[in-house]
Amino acid sequence: MTTRRKILVAILVVLLALPVVAVVVISNLDWNRFKPTINEKVSAAIGRPFAIEGDLSVQWARQAEETGWRSWLPWPRISASDITIANAPWGQAPALATLERASFTLSPLPLLARRVVIRQVQLTHPSANLERQADGQANWVFVMPDTGKPSPWTIDLNEIGFDQGRVSYQDALLKADLELLVDPLGKPVPFAELAGNALAKKDAPAAEPATQAQPADYVFGWKVKGKYKDLPVQGEGKVGGMLALRDASQPFPLQAEVSTGSTKASVVGTLTDPLQLGALDLRLKLSGASMANLHTLTGVTLPDTPPYSTDGHLEARLHEAGGPVFHYRDFNGKVGNSDLHGDISFAMQPPRPKLTGKLSSNQLRMADLGPLVGVQSGAGTTAKSIKAEGEKTQAQPADKVLPVQEFRTDRWRDMDADIKLAAARIIHGETLPLSNLDVGVVLQDGQLTLDPLRFNMAGGRLNGKLNLDGSTSPMAGRINMAARGLQLKQLFPKMQSMERTLGELNGDATLSGSGNSVAALLGSANGNTQLLINEGVISRALMELAGLNVGNYVVSKLFGDDEVKINCGAADLQMKAGVMDTRLFVFDTENAIISIDGSINFRTEAMDLDISPESKGFRLFSLRSPLYVRGTFKHPDTGVHVLPLAARGAGAVALGVLLTPAAGLLALIVPSSPQENQCSELFQRLKQPAKK
Repeated sequence: MTTRRKILVAILVVLLALPVVAVVVISNLDWNRFKPTINEKVSAAIGRPFAIEGDLSVQWARQAEETGWRSWLPWPRISASDITIANAPWGQAPALATLERASFTLSPLPLLARRVVIRQVQLTHPSANLERQADGQANWVFVMPDTGKPSPWTIDLNEIGFDQGRVSYQDALLKADLELLVDPLGKPVPFAELAGNALAKKDAPAAEPATQAQPADYVFGWKVKGKYKDLPVQGEGKVGGMLALRDASQPFPLQAEVSTGSTKASVVGTLTDPLQLGALDLRLKLSGASMANLHTLTGVTLPDTPPYSTDGHLEARLHEAGGPVFHYRDFNGKVGNSDLHGDISFAMQPPRPKLTGKLSSNQLRMADLGPLVGVQSGAGTTAKSIKAEGEKTQAQPADKVLPVQEFRTDRWRDMDADIKLAAARIIHGETLPLSNLDVGVVLQDGQLTLDPLRFNMAGGRLNGKLNLDGSTSPMAGRINMAARGLQLKQLFPKMQSMERTLGELNGDATLSGSGNSVAALLGSANGNTQLLINEGVISRALMELAGLNVGNYVVSKLFGDDEVKINCGAADLQMKAGVMDTRLFVFDTENAIISIDGSINFRTEAMDLDISPESKGFRLFSLRSPLYVRGTFKHPDTGVHVLPLAARGAGAVALGVLLTPAAGLLALIVPSSPQENQCSELFQRLKQPAKK
């Protein structure tokens, strides 16, 4: 062998031996000698003191998951004890995080691009103090002290495992102060034992059976306590042992029982891809004193309601192009004593989140809908319960009847909505028959519209539209409502005299006003109301059944205790600036024509009405003096006029001078039964020349 060849062989041997020598040297290094350098370099990279106080060791191994030439490159498996990451200078706790021990596998090549790629990390006794200031600055965001910019280093973490640990979370933006404790269960709990077999099978992706990723067992228990949005929070639950942060095919088991204020939530299911908020698949049970209280917790604008509870399936698609979308499917619930079922979706889309869904109810109580218009139901959102959730409430004045509780229009601009509700049966009192509610609720840029708003009542149908513009202050409101074919015998089924009548009620109402409560809207309203009743009866018993105490007195004075047949009742009422005037208000009975004249002031809730009877021909009638109704809605005052009244308008019905307002009611005769309508006689009478 020539000298030249010997030299080449020697060089080749050295080159081949160098990696072996390097591996031997590196594997036998005392890495604790490098701790000061590592601490210094990491501290510089994150802009905050970092220290490994305990033992540091490194083991090298090739990764079976790597392919090509990368499969020959060994990765270090690093184990370190007693690790401390200092808090931000403004932080309250002395350290952001401490670890008794951390073990992780690190990819070496990405370090050249300032990327820390970790396949898996196992944390022992982790403790973290997370803090965020009112300006949004968070202590878990590492900022370089010299530039004030975020650290150029990034962390790419795939899986994280942990054991007994503690997390403290203080957030000035969310007004949160929470502490989370995690402890091993001692014995794993199978996922299906808490979630059920149906949910366990559903969580498995559509793949070959051999590669299906089943949810892991519950390994740790956790407890949380503190405050969120200034509301007390406490809860407990169970989680798995290894959280896949980026692999959406690895479901992480989650179970929780949490209460926040009066709201209680119970969830069981899985979480996947949590760093990217990939997906939720949970069975959710929710209950509370009022759905309105969920706004503080979730930002979803819901109405005031009586106590509620729901049970359904919550799914989330958090990577949609327009923003995350949450689906609450096949839920069953109760609101007060009403049942509620359906599907709703909540999309976090610009410019505002949107709530959509279809709801149904087999039995809907009107009393449970009272809080929607500021009326407390007694069993629902009382002033006490609303105030307990940090909301304002306005006490109803003792001398007022119309609700003064203001609508929360400030929340209407937080989101949009498009909800359809169908109810088979509606309960209002003991006897009033309501059914087949069909309502569409649209909330768009602060404007609330109920269209359609229709339901069956007493054999007839009410159809209308309601619009409330919460984008203006005060709020503008408008309602159009038409009633057709309401059967009088069904309106008052307990009245035996009504069983023989064929009469019905028809009417139209159009009102508009401004104000942030029912009282304010009616107190400023303008519009018209027209009603037509034919073939009915009137009596003290009927007034008592209808809850009209003033009517008891009036009927008693006019007719005594007898039931009197009504041939026709007609009303044409005009409303201006909250004052309703009687352009025409007349009852044609078998003995007399009773006209009502005057005004009702909805601003002051004051009444000023005169009731004038006029006998028909030579028929005897017990009262010839007019009556009056004065006072307020809460405290009415009734009596008999001592002296005759001068005709003010509708009081001149018997003089036949009110053809014009009566003509406006002719259209309401059209829906009546084919036989001749009893109101035709009254209208013919109004056409007669006035008596001199």
